[in-house]
Amino acid sequence: MKVVAFNGSARKDGNTAILIGYVFRGLEKEGIETELVQLSGSRIHGCIACMKCFENKDQRCSVKDDIANDCIEKMLTADGIILGSPTYFANVSTEMKALIDRAGMVSRANSDMLARKVGAAVVAVRRAGAIHVFNSINHFFFIGQMIVPGSSYWNLGMGRQKGEVEKDDEGIQTMKNLGRNMAWLLKKLNG
Repeated sequence: MKVVAFNGSARKDGNTAILIGYVFRGLEKEGIETELVQLSGSRIHGCIACMKCFENKDQRCSVKDDIANDCIEKMLTADGIILGSPTYFANVSTEMKALIDRAGMVSRANSDMLARKVGAAVVAVRRAGAIHVFNSINHFFFIGQMIVPGSSYWNLGMGRQKGEVEKDDEGIQTMKNLGRNMAWLLKKLNG
């Protein structure tokens, strides 16, 4: 089994990646392979509403000049998907929004091709607005008929500067619990 995570932060290896790392450790302890894709520095732009994915039905976006199709391919081959984002003005980063829109349209155009995969949101926040980010990511999972495990709190960690999330004991524990719960669910679904 494999879980792929997409870090939508403009800061490579920042707080969002740190939080994802705690989830990964719980998955890896259960023998589940993990892969982190950092969108920072990569080129990805939003959906252009050409609707070609509904015509082609080839599990690909017709726009091929960025990393969206590579990300979609990784989602297709994984058993679980983590979408991580910092909180930007109470919403996901533009990179994460582009990935959600593009992967979401391609999935819907191809009979909800991500259905029954396990999905989890991971959110980094300085102070407020994280619940909207959490909800935005979960809306992608739910409309795609994916299965979302819970944790001991909403999946967010607080910190502004790189590494400050390490001081959020409850946030770290939430990520650890999420990793365990995601591993349990993956094993039940694939057992």
